[in-house]
Amino acid sequence: MGIGLSAACGFRVFVPLLAINIAALTGYLQLAPGFEWVGSYPATLAFGTATIVEILAYYIPWLDHVLDLVTSPAAIIAGTMITASMVMELSPFLKWTLAIIAGGGAAALFQGVTVALRTKSSALTGGLGNPLISTVEVVGSMVTSLLAIIVPILCLLLLALLCFWIIRKTGRFFLGRMKIR
Repeated sequence: MGIGLSAACGFRVFVPLLAINIAALTGYLQLAPGFEWVGSYPATLAFGTATIVEILAYYIPWLDHVLDLVTSPAAIIAGTMITASMVMELSPFLKWTLAIIAGGGAAALFQGVTVALRTKSSALTGGLGNPLISTVEVVGSMVTSLLAIIVPILCLLLLALLCFWIIRKTGRFFLGRMKIR
């Protein structure tokens, strides 16, 4: 569940945080000791406001690239925190090692893909295609967050398929550009 939610942070940082907040408030999700604050009403207000601001800001063509500079490290931190908040019965060393590598890594991977996609969109459309990319990212973050909470195994399977597809597409792109003379 934590890895799927961490991957969702790569699409939008605050959507998965709001999702686990709501899941914890409704009793659907239990958070690890020390992370109970994520399921509090003040956190709902903070994550809800941040989610709305983040979603709206990505629809401003020049601001979306500036946000990528800020949200890239924030996504990794949020992904690490989310995975750590899901791990209950491990030593602190193993818990944080897992959180950094798996959670932070998943967030970094998907954040990197979205940044590259937005950069390519800007180059090809002059920024006019970026709102479409932003919409896909928001929907991707919402769907991934919901699947990670409701059906974590299916979420991980779909994320693995998405990674396979991305690697295959980028491999074809780069191999197609290289010509042996």
